[in-house]
Amino acid sequence: MKANILFLTIFSWFLGFTFFTANADKLEHLRTSKKIVSVSHLPTSDDFAVQIIALKLPANEPGFFNNIENAREFTCSDGYVRYTVESFATYNEAKAMVDHYKELGYVQSFVVNCADYILDGSVKNRFDPNANYTVQLSAFRFPVYLSHFDGVDNVMEFYMKDRVYRYTVGSLKHEAAEVLLAELKKKGYKDAYITALDPYLPFQIE
Repeated sequence: MKANILFLTIFSWFLGFTFFTANADKLEHLRTSKKIVSVSHLPTSDDFAVQIIALKLPANEPGFFNNIENAREFTCSDGYVRYTVESFATYNEAKAMVDHYKELGYVQSFVVNCADYILDGSVKNRFDPNANYTVQLSAFRFPVYLSHFDGVDNVMEFYMKDRVYRYTVGSLKHEAAEVLLAELKKKGYKDAYITALDPYLPFQIE
């Protein structure tokens, strides 16, 4: 009798462990609160910022950005990956912050207009009426907690060949995706945009 109870106890523990393991967050050890946003679309008007550094290869760990919680990452056509902080309406507003970031250790800091960057690769604006589309909410150099996407359910996570984590929602035809995009922009996701889903699927993180 005792042996049966012991067996059932061990078996129940095993089932619980298996369930937990199967549903564990595979990226938990990598996730960070730092928002290093990989930019795919340039601003359409003046967007002044402080460029803190330009690298030949992307930074590979959150700790690289000491004292920085939020930055934008621009992979440019000249082979450099540029990182900027903050966003200002005027050059002088941005210039007033340069010394602050130099004091933090980013001695290469200077003012840039992000609208003048030339990104590596081109964005296709034509759409296929038979294809499936998704709305990309954001893209980050490091995986973030899914709770970051407040008010959005069923967020999909992808880790692409360029080592960028992309977060999207929906599998829709283009017309329906446009409706979803409008709803998400009202919720505050102003940088969201529509993209074809099929190229993303091989890189989905389950």
